[in-house]
Amino acid sequence: MNWLSTLLGNLNYGTIFLLMLLESTVIPVPSEFVVSPAAYHAAGGNLNVFLVILFATLGADCGATINYLAGYYLGRPIIYRFANSKWGKMCLLNQHKVEKSEKFFYQHGMVATITGRLIPGIRHLISIPAGLSKMKYWQFLLYTTLGAGLWNCILAGLGWYLHAIVPEDKLTDKIMEYGEYIKVIIMALVAIAFIYFLVKWYINRRKKLGLD
Repeated sequence: MNWLSTLLGNLNYGTIFLLMLLESTVIPVPSEFVVSPAAYHAAGGNLNVFLVILFATLGADCGATINYLAGYYLGRPIIYRFANSKWGKMCLLNQHKVEKSEKFFYQHGMVATITGRLIPGIRHLISIPAGLSKMKYWQFLLYTTLGAGLWNCILAGLGWYLHAIVPEDKLTDKIMEYGEYIKVIIMALVAIAFIYFLVKWYINRRKKLGLD
């Protein structure tokens, strides 16, 4: 994908928006190599880090909206057909990945739209089950913005931090290295959050039933 390499090599607010829009649909664009390098250059004075986060989040919202509308209006059979098609495979997509995102959404409800934006393999697909379930768009957009904004802040923080310790020719390797640590930490935090809300729900349910 020469066009993708060209865009990644010429990061500005417009390309950040476009790449994050694509990342939030089904195009395999790694957000780590968009937001973190942009924040790296922002730390060097070439961009504004707050605008980097803003345009990245706006792009994510627009891309997620495309997936939401596809789920809302096209329905499950067409979504699955595309996922299993040649074009779906080119986008590193398959029915199992879509079903995995659906399972995550239906298990965890609307909060999954926030937390799902932080989980690899789920992040760019969580909008589809939101559309399939006919979730209200304003709720979807609010939760997507919160989740995408948080993720972009994390990536921007990484890029800003790396500017002080890593030369640009080693940036990609360090993003990959630190990115793995971030993913593990986020997965652990998400798991803790779900356990907390599950325990809280269970305690409240027992109180309502008069069991305590």
